[in-house]
Amino acid sequence: DNKTTMEVLDYLFEQERKYREAVAVERRMKSAVFPVKKTLEEFDFEFQSSIDKKVIEDLATLRFIHNAENVVLLGPPGVGKTHLAIAFGIEAVKAGISVYFTNTGNLIERLKIANQEGMLEKKLRNLMKYKVLIIDEIGYLPFDEEGAHCLFQLISRRYEKSSVILTSNKSYGEWGEIFQDHVIAAAVLDRILHHSTTINIKGESYRLKERKKQGIKTVNFYQ
Repeated sequence: DNKTTMEVLDYLFEQERKYREAVAVERRMKSAVFPVKKTLEEFDFEFQSSIDKKVIEDLATLRFIHNAENVVLLGPPGVGKTHLAIAFGIEAVKAGISVYFTNTGNLIERLKIANQEGMLEKKLRNLMKYKVLIIDEIGYLPFDEEGAHCLFQLISRRYEKSSVILTSNKSYGEWGEIFQDHVIAAAVLDRILHHSTTINIKGESYRLKERKKQGIKTVNFYQ
């Protein structure tokens, strides 16, 4: 009968919609170039008790992306900064939002090459195609003057237009050393922090925790 036919058609249309949606998500996942897959469900909030889970849950609504706000994850190596950054990125991808993940060192190198070839403007425009830019590991290596200026231009371009998620092992007070220029560092921080949420993780390293579980001795180089 007609009802059965309509039900079959509705079912087929729904299956087609789900398939197209899955293909689109997979395409955005590939475009994001996440180094690994990490989810919020996998994050151990009991181990990292310094994190307010309600703040994470609020960020997971992705309102900060729709408001072109930023997220900064601070803390020593191994505490889960990159895990959370990727998890937010994956939530965004599933919601139909374009995301791009990059290590700071690689990003700076590519911006400098583009600048030297007279292609920086094109590179910045390409990066603006992504609604969310994840910049991982700011602070592990300092920038030279050219790298600092290139990053400043990128952050300025995205200011109040699209979101940046940053991870860093350095407190904001140490960013002048990273940029080797306190004026540029202040200008970058001004634009990042104007509309942002900072999550300062003060717990133990997950990697050290796993090594201790396995009975492997660790050396604390920070004492």
